[in-house]
Amino acid sequence: MADIHKNDVDAISGVSTTGHEWDGIKELNNPLPRWWLWTFYVCILWSFLYWIAYPAWPLVTSYTYGVLGWKSREAIQTDLADLRAQRAAFGDKLAAASLEEIEQTPELLAFARAQGRAAFGDNCAPCHGAGGAGSKGYPNLNDDDWLWGGSLEQIQTTILHGARSTDANAHVGDMLAFGRDGVLQRPEIVAVADYVRSLSDLPPPAGVTPDLAKGKEVFAANCAACHGDEGKGNTELGAPNLTDGIWLFGSDRDSVIATITNGRGGIMPAWSGRLDPTTIKALTVYVHSLGGGK
Repeated sequence: MADIHKNDVDAISGVSTTGHEWDGIKELNNPLPRWWLWTFYVCILWSFLYWIAYPAWPLVTSYTYGVLGWKSREAIQTDLADLRAQRAAFGDKLAAASLEEIEQTPELLAFARAQGRAAFGDNCAPCHGAGGAGSKGYPNLNDDDWLWGGSLEQIQTTILHGARSTDANAHVGDMLAFGRDGVLQRPEIVAVADYVRSLSDLPPPAGVTPDLAKGKEVFAANCAACHGDEGKGNTELGAPNLTDGIWLFGSDRDSVIATITNGRGGIMPAWSGRLDPTTIKALTVYVHSLGGGK
């Protein structure tokens, strides 16, 4: 076969063919450059040397360590130890300083915010968002509306013990399910929902004439104990301010009715025991500095 085509030269390129032909298309005899072939062979040789020098071969319960004895786990542990050593100076100062002292010391504040931001991204961002803006059911940490208080000490307490968590010192306080538990009837729930929306100057839906007098009466009898007579909220109970236009579960009429009917009680985990005290300090300062800390 090769003898038949050895003198077959492509008329356009002037290159002889290999003898392979598909649907009238002939393959030109253009060998790969020698430099490319040698590079390819060197890469193959390097791969064998790498298999021998570094961990590469899986065993039944372990793996080969390689003749160099290098281990990725040990390398990571070494890097972490180096990082801890670099942070030690500021870390010790951070651990010894009070929250107020940290915020009043520019170098400590910068270090705390950097460490707190990293901890926030790893632990808090899945619920509160990367920038702390929150979402439906998860509070926005950039505003000045705080369920359990926005001072440094209050934020630290919330992070340490959580809300409705298994921690013995966690914040407690649930929004009752007034409709589901039969405390209020549907007309009362609708009336108080319209009244609560009016506290934030939200207009009623088109074609709806709310009975605000009845809603105010139901509110005074059932809601004021937690939210206050004027609906300003109570941070000791985690009862939100109903007059500031900030709504955790939605401000439309149906959402407010659903909240009153079925209640609300989100859970924030306790981070004490999961994060070390210094990291919790840094996280507290970072959250406080997002814009809404008091």
